[in-house]
Amino acid sequence: MPIRFELIKTCKQSGARLGRLETPHGVFETPFFMPVGTQGTVKTLSAEEAKEVSEGLILANTYHLWLQPGMDVIKAHGSLREFMGWDGALLTDSGGFQVFSLTDMRKITEEGVHFRHHKNGSPLFLSPEKAIEIQETIGADIIMSFDECPPPYSDDTYMEESVMRTLRWAKRGKDALSTDQALFGIVQGGLNKDLRRKSAEGLMDIGFPGYSVGGLSVGEKKHEMYEVTRFIDTVLPKDKPRYLMGVGSPDDLVENVINGMDMFDCVLPTRIARHGTAWTTTGKIVIKNNTYANDTSMLDPGLDTWASKMSKAYVRHLLKADELLGKRIVTIQNLAYLKHLMAGIRQAIMEDRLLDFRDALKQKTNYFKT
Repeated sequence: MPIRFELIKTCKQSGARLGRLETPHGVFETPFFMPVGTQGTVKTLSAEEAKEVSEGLILANTYHLWLQPGMDVIKAHGSLREFMGWDGALLTDSGGFQVFSLTDMRKITEEGVHFRHHKNGSPLFLSPEKAIEIQETIGADIIMSFDECPPPYSDDTYMEESVMRTLRWAKRGKDALSTDQALFGIVQGGLNKDLRRKSAEGLMDIGFPGYSVGGLSVGEKKHEMYEVTRFIDTVLPKDKPRYLMGVGSPDDLVENVINGMDMFDCVLPTRIARHGTAWTTTGKIVIKNNTYANDTSMLDPGLDTWASKMSKAYVRHLLKADELLGKRIVTIQNLAYLKHLMAGIRQAIMEDRLLDFRDALKQKTNYFKT
C-alpha cells in the first residue's frame, strides 16, 4: 500500500503538528526522528538495537548503496530490508545530497550529474530516472526525487536555475516511477523565500504524497534555517507530511517542529557519539573530558537503557581506549535520547504546551546555547 498521512492535532500554543503516518511496514506518530543507516546499517548497531532506539523507521543512502554492494546484490536478497535484516520501515534519499557534498568530483547537466567515484575516481552518471530505478531496487517505503542541493549563499541567478532544474528532474522522476512507493518532492531555494515558494508550488503542481525540505543545515545560521521553515510552513499543504532533511540536533528538532515540520533525519547523533559527545536528559556532555575520569554516576539516569546505566568513567575509559563498545554505548544513548525527546514533543503538542516544553528544556539543558 502507499503511505497515508492524517493530521491529528495542531498545538494551540505553538501551531506544531501531531500526525499519523501509515506505511507498508509500520504506523508512526509524527513528528519523529529517523536514524541514518547510510550503508544499510546504523553505525555500530544491529538492526534489533536500531529498532529499540528509533520509532521503527530509518534512512538509507542511495548513492553509497548503488556503489557498494551494488544493486545486483540487493536485488538477489529481495530488497535492502531483507539484506540488512530490518523489519521496520525504510526511507531513502535520492543521491542528490552528494551533488552538494562531492562538489569537486561532479558536473551537473540538464540530463543528470556526472560523478567521479569518491574512492577510485571511476566515472559515474546519476539521472532522475536512475535515482528512481535504484530506489525501486532498494525497496524503501518512502523515496526521494533527485535534486540538487545548492550552497545556501549561492547567488539568486544560480539558485533559480538550480530550483527550476530540480523541478524538471522531479517531474522526470515521477514519470519514471513504476512502483507504489511514496515519492516525495524536495523543496529547494536556499534562503530565498520567493524561490522557496516557486519550488514548493511547482512540486505541488506536479503532485506528491509528501514534501521534503532540502538545502538547510548545510552551513547557514540557525536563525536563517528557522526563518525558511517558518515560511515554508505557510506554503506547503497541511494534509501532507513535511520532511526536513539532514536536521537532528535537539534544539533544531524542537524549533522546526514548532515551525510545522513532521519528519527528520541526521547523521549528527551517531557521528558525535563515535567521537565522545553524549546527549542526555540533562544536556550535552563531552564524555572524553578529564572531568569524567572518576565519575561513577550513570551516563543518564533519565533514560532506561542498558547503555544509559553505564558509569561515565567506564564509558570514558572505553572511548579513550578506542574500544568499539564505547562508541556503541554513546550511539545508543544519543538515539535513545532523541526518541525520548520526540515522544515528549508529541505529548506536549497533544496537551497544547509545546512552547512551555521548549522553555523548560532551555532551563534544564545546554542544547539551546549558541
